[in-house]
Amino acid sequence: MAGTGLANFFRNSLRRKSARRDVNRDAPPDESKSESARRPGERSHFCYSPGQFFFEYLVVVSLKKKSGGDYEPKIIYQFPKRENLLRGQKEEEERLLQAIPLFCFPDGNHWAPLTEYTSETFSFVLTNVDGSRKIGYCRRLLPVGRGPRFPEVFCIISCLGCFGLFSKILDEVEKRRQISMAVIYPFMQGLRESPFPAPGKTVTIKSFIPDSGTELIELTRPLDSWLEHVEFQALLQHLSPENILWLFASAVLERRIIFVAEELSVLSQCIHAVAALLYPFSWAHTYIPVVPECLIDTVCCPTPFMVGVQKRCLEQVLDQPMEEVGDERDILPAKLQTEMLTSLKMHNSNNNIQTSEQVNTHVSNTFVQFFVKTVGHYTSHLKWNKSGQGSFQEKAFCKAITSRSCRKFVKRFVRTQMFSLFIQEVERSRITQEGKLPHLLPLPC
Repeated sequence: MAGTGLANFFRNSLRRKSARRDVNRDAPPDESKSESARRPGERSHFCYSPGQFFFEYLVVVSLKKKSGGDYEPKIIYQFPKRENLLRGQKEEEERLLQAIPLFCFPDGNHWAPLTEYTSETFSFVLTNVDGSRKIGYCRRLLPVGRGPRFPEVFCIISCLGCFGLFSKILDEVEKRRQISMAVIYPFMQGLRESPFPAPGKTVTIKSFIPDSGTELIELTRPLDSWLEHVEFQALLQHLSPENILWLFASAVLERRIIFVAEELSVLSQCIHAVAALLYPFSWAHTYIPVVPECLIDTVCCPTPFMVGVQKRCLEQVLDQPMEEVGDERDILPAKLQTEMLTSLKMHNSNNNIQTSEQVNTHVSNTFVQFFVKTVGHYTSHLKWNKSGQGSFQEKAFCKAITSRSCRKFVKRFVRTQMFSLFIQEVERSRITQEGKLPHLLPLPC
């Protein structure tokens, strides 16, 4: 696909994901099904079904010299090779494989051979036409050898959001790469033949390494599956609690957010973390943790987005037409904002004695409780007809809130697409989202 064609491919995908629409609560239950490609009650664009494949592809992307002297990323290895695909499947695969190299080297084509390079881990997200998402887990490293050479990227494509687990898989891939490419294949084959474990469960992969014998590699999913795709520690290391709350306030009202950082790993970790703060709601618009340099003009559209760009592209970003609202400090109810700040600062004081899982749980609970106290009473304002179809009573829901500041916030929040999609899913089934908002309060704030 030529450069223009690739840009059009992403432009169409972004347009589809960013198109805002008024939600008709009286619409047939399946009218917005393609909007999020989720089962009722599932608050994620990523699949978590136990028993499915860990990954779809492993590809190796390397830099190849062009006639003009620059370098462009190309796939030099793909596992598995898929055959006998239907026409539509083949076209989708071609689009995917043509997009991957650009995201493995998003920092442009101006490279020089290197003798030293510290490997880094990052991820990107590709949105399909049906709204579902695939994640690319990347490890960029310098191949074994002598003299100047180019880094290469090992990229695992999966619809499963489990960053800690895939980081461990990439550790194993990198260890085998130091021996031989041939040692990677049997490990990935064994991984592909193993079922994806349920939350809290472990799968063991057997892998033979020359001169070391057979190794047993254990891969365990966190018990809290909604936290397995995020690492809040990175966000807390790079932003103050006040800035985290301002980001959350912008995200919860579905504004345009651009993350800027030097390192790809920092970009992808922080943007995933901010999106995870919205749980049990999910970001329903343009979402690109690392934007390739050549596509910055394409993604800075006038609709909501959450994107990450490298610092080298900051000047190009600032040239884009953008408005600055500046009211982030006043979006969240003051009392709840103070409670959240206190909770986040308490984490900082206990930082040295908390594990990664404890940090994730602490931070997640802080923001879940915010939603519990503001909109956790939504189940009391659902009416059901005889056929099991629900109807959300929005006016009564907002009127039930006694606090002025909370009511002001909620009246804005209920107009967001993330809240509308959440309620649409609830309305389709009497199996409501109570399990997603624990400890529902009898009275809202």
